Amino acid sequence: MGKIYEAIATPLIDWIQQQQMFFVSTAPLAADGHINCSAKGLDAFRILGPTTVAYLDLTGSGVETIAHLKENGRIVIMFCAFNGDPRIVRFYGQGEVITAADAEFAELRSHFPAYAGTRAIIRIQVNRIADSCGFGVPLYEFQGHRDTLPQWAEKLGIDGIKKYHTTRNHTSIDGLAGL
Repeated sequence: MGKIYEAIATPLIDWIQQQQMFFVSTAPLAADGHINCSAKGLDAFRILGPTTVAYLDLTGSGVETIAHLKENGRIVIMFCAFNGDPRIVRFYGQGEVITAADAEFAELRSHFPAYAGTRAIIRIQVNRIADSCGFGVPLYEFQGHRDTLPQWAEKLGIDGIKKYHTTRNHTSIDGLAGL
């Protein structure tokens, strides 16, 4: 059944690279705060080392992950096999938000495709790697990534994205600091 891994090794890397989407979950410290779970797609996930991963954070309607990470750093990334053998893999760890204002942003950004509306890179130091059976995950056929988000960001332009960050990504739904 479930297995714990010391590091992200080649067989696991190969499996992760075949997955077309992943889920990100975070939570604030407040007991009455809202837990967040976001689905992510596109070519936005990278394995940077045996216990380090990152994903490209694109501008969206909320800023929960960024706000939660700034508050407490806790994060879990989950991949599910929607085809092939059933499997779920989770990366638990401490995440950090790296924006264009940070010195290491440009180097990290070079690992990803150029998507309009990129607002941050989320880097995670993974402290637990676990898989489970995935027997309850349904089978789906991948048809392609949606291009709606990058097209929306391109249409807004750089100034429009900056304004959106100021007006819509300034705080989380619980009032925590976002961008």
